[in-house]
Amino acid sequence: MYVCGPTVYDLSHIGHARSAVAFDVIYRYLKYKGFNVIYTRNYTDIDDKIINRANKDGVSWKEIAERYVKAFDEDMDALGVVSPTYCPKATETIKEMIDVIQTLIDKGFAYELNGDVYYSIRKFKDYGKLSGKNIEELESGARVEVDERKKDPLDFALWKASKTGEPSWPSPWGEGRPGWHIECSAMSQKFLGDTIDIHGGGKDLIFPHHENEIAQSEAATGKPFVRYWLHNGFVNIEKEKMSKSLGNILTIRDSLKNYSAEAVRVFLLSSHYRSPIDYSQESLRNAEAELDRFYETMERMERDWPDVVNAEVNEEQKKLLLQSIINAMDDDFNTASAVGFVFKEVNRANRLMDSAKITGVDKEFQEVLPVIRAFFKEVGKILGVFNRMPEEYFGEKKARLVISEEEIKNLLLKRDEAKKKKDFKKADDIRNELDKKGIVLEDTSKGTIWRIKAT
Repeated sequence: MYVCGPTVYDLSHIGHARSAVAFDVIYRYLKYKGFNVIYTRNYTDIDDKIINRANKDGVSWKEIAERYVKAFDEDMDALGVVSPTYCPKATETIKEMIDVIQTLIDKGFAYELNGDVYYSIRKFKDYGKLSGKNIEELESGARVEVDERKKDPLDFALWKASKTGEPSWPSPWGEGRPGWHIECSAMSQKFLGDTIDIHGGGKDLIFPHHENEIAQSEAATGKPFVRYWLHNGFVNIEKEKMSKSLGNILTIRDSLKNYSAEAVRVFLLSSHYRSPIDYSQESLRNAEAELDRFYETMERMERDWPDVVNAEVNEEQKKLLLQSIINAMDDDFNTASAVGFVFKEVNRANRLMDSAKITGVDKEFQEVLPVIRAFFKEVGKILGVFNRMPEEYFGEKKARLVISEEEIKNLLLKRDEAKKKKDFKKADDIRNELDKKGIVLEDTSKGTIWRIKAT
């Protein structure tokens, strides 16, 4: 599996998170099903945007690239994204790119012009087969500078002759650097071979990037390039397309200032990966509220029924329950359906516990509750969420509180005293005060329990 990674010139945004999390779950699930998966995700660490950022910041292009490779890796760790098998950088694969370009020249698919090398798209008869675009209607693709010297305005750069002050590498055509599209053809060939099973990326990459990858790779090798193309949908911000021109680029780090990484991940997985998704404060609050409900249920199971949930699990029942997740994931990796089924079981667990408190423990309760608990653990391996201990989850939320635990305990003592004196107004005032600070109270037979509400 090959997935196009980031161009490392700035902090990664929520669109990068959407792609990374979607393909992370696909990677996890294929391994869960027993496949031996070799997964490559690249870094574009040389590009016009990197050079421009370096000039703006007054530092070297290499410093910019290294800074944002590190930042991207930190963001992926925060989101629980598993490291791919290989994470090559473009600058580490220059030799392989030159080899592919030379092959294309030798086969008549590319030509050199004063140190630049261009791909002649009209030589590749299947150009447009992925995007469905008609070659006669196309204009110059993204990231290709219009150059009157080109044989055709649609031809794209494979190699760019060096300019003063820019990084360059030696090649048969003189000092220069690779074009953007050739990177992925060379890297996928180096790490995965001539034909790969799955190639992924955002929908914005279908044309021209992935179309150009097909043209380069299949012309060079004479073999099919990709068996299955998977493209994730766009992320909108408050119903508007995310773009620099609108000034609504939301970085992963901005998102994690207010919400847990697990909430962001649940939000991203709650839509099918191919569908567009709308990021809003409300949608993140809803994701965090759902997570609260999940971990409150887990906490309740382990606090009130430890002997039951830790009893021997009926493996046949667990297998039947897991089949719903497998059916969803086998249907084009439908994480939205899988997440929905998890919360269906959360509701069932709470209904069983409510009933047991009223009518007592029965055989169904004793058999089903440990199965649900085991089911949650197994789903966590596939989705990369729902796999922490409740105390860890709520401990992270406590760290974001604007009120200390000591203050909460003191206010609860005052509230208990007020209730004993039947001063219910004061008790309600304390509840409201805590609510404003993000604390929700629940009065139970064992006393008052407090929890953190979704922000």
